[in-house]
Amino acid sequence: MLTEPCPPVPARRAPYRESEIKRRIDACPKLASLQSINQALSALVRSDQSLNSQIAEVIRRDPSLSARLLRMVNSVYFGLSTRVNNIEEAVFFLGLRQIRELSMATPVIEELEQLQQNTSASLPWKELWSHSISTAILTREILASTSLHIDDDTDYLVGLLHNVGKIVMAYAFPDELRSLMGTPVSTPAEFCELEREVIGWDHGQIGARYLERHQLSDEISVAVHYHHAPDRAPRHQLFAAAIQVADVLARHTGITGGFENVTPVAADAWLELPGWNILYGDAGPESMLARASIANSLQRLPAMLQGLL
Repeated sequence: MLTEPCPPVPARRAPYRESEIKRRIDACPKLASLQSINQALSALVRSDQSLNSQIAEVIRRDPSLSARLLRMVNSVYFGLSTRVNNIEEAVFFLGLRQIRELSMATPVIEELEQLQQNTSASLPWKELWSHSISTAILTREILASTSLHIDDDTDYLVGLLHNVGKIVMAYAFPDELRSLMGTPVSTPAEFCELEREVIGWDHGQIGARYLERHQLSDEISVAVHYHHAPDRAPRHQLFAAAIQVADVLARHTGITGGFENVTPVAADAWLELPGWNILYGDAGPESMLARASIANSLQRLPAMLQGLL
């Protein structure tokens, strides 16, 4: 939490010019992990020919990834009679999908942590990482329940990076962000409106600009840009819609991200979102199946987070 009260949002403050917003975003340090996310491990876990021993050997070279892997397996599989301390055993228990997710999240979080150390703002960073990872997990689960075919990790990355604009704001607009955090709002979309009033862009647009500089795919940058208004996305609406629903679901479980003073989310509030309608349409078989899948994911979420953070 903040160590001191936030001042109120300045009244009638003129937003920054677009050129100044872009200049500040472009001055924010780049992250190597966004351009090459653990390529050696990614190649291995995508290969049907890879052995657990090969994957374990790559993981052992990264102490931070190894520690997260062991924390995760011992928190998710809490019913094991003995604690797992062997990387190869951990790979066996978790499976390739969760190894891939872990290998993506670890370098991104570590570099974002380094970036936030260069900011003057005292902010609830751990809450932001928890929310980002939760949204990534849920976004992947949601998109798996649709007809969209995804043969890479875009479904996880869009959720993981959806709030990267907030880290950029802490670096480029620290005073404005602290002021915004002290203002209560009803919904995340309302918070975006305040961001546009005070800065000129909201965190979705700021994050999209930052990701475009890293040459990430159009699916990711567009989905991040419109994740609070997926019905306005010119393309890749399913990705943006999945993030919106996943974001609200994470908030419902109490994983708020800590950056906005948003009213708690009521049960089933996500059914009224534009994103839910884009994904599933009117209440029907697909909607019912999605609700069952989501309920299962929410039950597993706390144990998975314990291993990652």
